[in-house]
Amino acid sequence: MAKLRTRQAISNAIRDEMVRDPRVVLLGEDVGDAAGVFKTSEGLLEEFGPSRVRDTPISEMGFLGAAVGAAATGLRPIVEIMFVEFLGVALDQLITEAAKLHYLSGGGYKVPLVIRASSGAGLGFGAQHSQTFENWMFGAPGLKLAVVSGPQTAYGLLRAAVADDNPVVLLEPRILYAEREEVETGDNAVIPLGTARRLAEGDDLTIVALGSMVKVAMAAAKVADWRADVIDLQTLIPWDSQTVLDSVRMTGRLVTVEEGPATGGWGAVVAARVATDAFAELKDPVTRITCPDVPVPFAEDLERRFLPGPDYVISQVSELLETGRSPQPWWEREGLA
Repeated sequence: MAKLRTRQAISNAIRDEMVRDPRVVLLGEDVGDAAGVFKTSEGLLEEFGPSRVRDTPISEMGFLGAAVGAAATGLRPIVEIMFVEFLGVALDQLITEAAKLHYLSGGGYKVPLVIRASSGAGLGFGAQHSQTFENWMFGAPGLKLAVVSGPQTAYGLLRAAVADDNPVVLLEPRILYAEREEVETGDNAVIPLGTARRLAEGDDLTIVALGSMVKVAMAAAKVADWRADVIDLQTLIPWDSQTVLDSVRMTGRLVTVEEGPATGGWGAVVAARVATDAFAELKDPVTRITCPDVPVPFAEDLERRFLPGPDYVISQVSELLETGRSPQPWWEREGLA
C-alpha cells in the first residue's frame, strides 16, 4: 500500500472512478488548471482533458444546477464546492431539485451526483469559512451524506459515492487534507455508504465520532484510564444505527464527539435513537461533547479552545464515569453561556 495524504487519496479516488466509467466528470472552481485550491484534483486535467475536468465560473447555483441536469440525463458528475458555506447559495439545486427529482418523477429519473465540500475549523479560516453544516443536509430526504475522517475513508467513501445512483454529499474536513497514512486502493477499498467502523474496543463506554473528531476521540482513548469502543460513524445519511446500538448495549454508555455547535448537531439524533431503543441498557446519561453555540473564532488560541481536544474529551468522559452524571460543557461551567 502507498502512503497518501487525504488530498491525494481524493484525487486517486476520482481518477479511479473516471477510468472505470467514462460518464464521470469533475466540475468546480479551479479544479482544472489549478488542480483544486486544496490540490485534490492534481493530474486529472492532464490525464482526462478539459471536457471531463471543467473549471467553472464563480456561481455555485449555476454549475450545481448544470450538474443536476447532467446527472439526470446520463452523466455522473462530481462537483467540488470550495468551502461548504458556499453551498448555501445553491441549496435549492441540492435539496429541492437533486434530492427530490427521483421522487417527483415517479422513479423516472436518477441523479447520480456527488457534491464534495471542504469543511471544518482548525486552520484559522475564520467564522465564515470554518463551519461543518451537516445539519443543512441532515434533514433532507433523498440525499446521502458522508464525512471523511482520514485518507482511507476519503478514498473509500468517495468511490462509493460516485458509484451510487443517488445524490451524495461528501464533507472533507480540510484540517485532514495533509494527514498521511497507508491507503489501500482498488475495488476492495470501497466503503459502503451507511456503514460505521469500529476503531478501538473497550467495555467502559461507546464513543461515536465523525470527521476530524475521530482522530481526537482516538487520541483520547489511547491515553485515558478508561477503555472505549470508538466508532467512526462515516455516513450520516443513512447512519449505521445497528453498530452504535450493539456497542451501547455492551458498554451501557454513549458519548458523542462532535465538531459543531451543540444546538442542532448530529449527535442529538444519535442520542435520541439510543435513548429510545437502548434505554434499559444505559448505565449513565448520554453525553454529547460539542463546540459552543458561537461562531468559529479566528484567533488561534480561541479556535483551539472552541474545538474539542483529546484532553477535554478525557476530562468529560472521566467525570461521567466518576459521577454517573453528564458533565457540564466548559462554557457553562465558566459562566459563559
